[in-house]
Amino acid sequence: MANDFLVTSPARHGPSSKVPLLIVGVVAILAAGAFLYMHQRSSNAPQGMVLTGEAKAYVKHLGLSDVGMRAHESYMGGTVVEITGRITNNGDRALKQVDLYCVFYDTMGQVVLREPAPIVRGKTGGLAAGATREFRLPFDSLPESWNQGMPQLVIGQIVF
Repeated sequence: MANDFLVTSPARHGPSSKVPLLIVGVVAILAAGAFLYMHQRSSNAPQGMVLTGEAKAYVKHLGLSDVGMRAHESYMGGTVVEITGRITNNGDRALKQVDLYCVFYDTMGQVVLREPAPIVRGKTGGLAAGATREFRLPFDSLPESWNQGMPQLVIGQIVF
């Protein structure tokens, strides 16, 4: 009966016992923040262009001509690269919208930027059958790895 009580060492409540708990808490908060940021970013991302079967069949009626590229200095001191040209609707349907993908490559032939760009919009009158319209596509933040060559222009969407 001399030892009826269990003797334990006193609990440590100093700063060193709280450090692992604090690290776990900070990591959990950062992970939750990253998850919420990526989820919000993906839900706010613009919908990708879709070339429907009907639009794919109509692409042969569209012609890009007089396509050129030039660079000039912007008012802010940076460089702006402009792609200019003309689009002609050789088909028999009026178009409300035509969007291109401008695909920029590096010196190894790898894609460094795939940028969607509208060239015909309904609010500017669309593109009637047989009509031609000029377009201008300015780019002010191209990757440094870009090969400085003309990008590939691919019709990505047509809305009738």
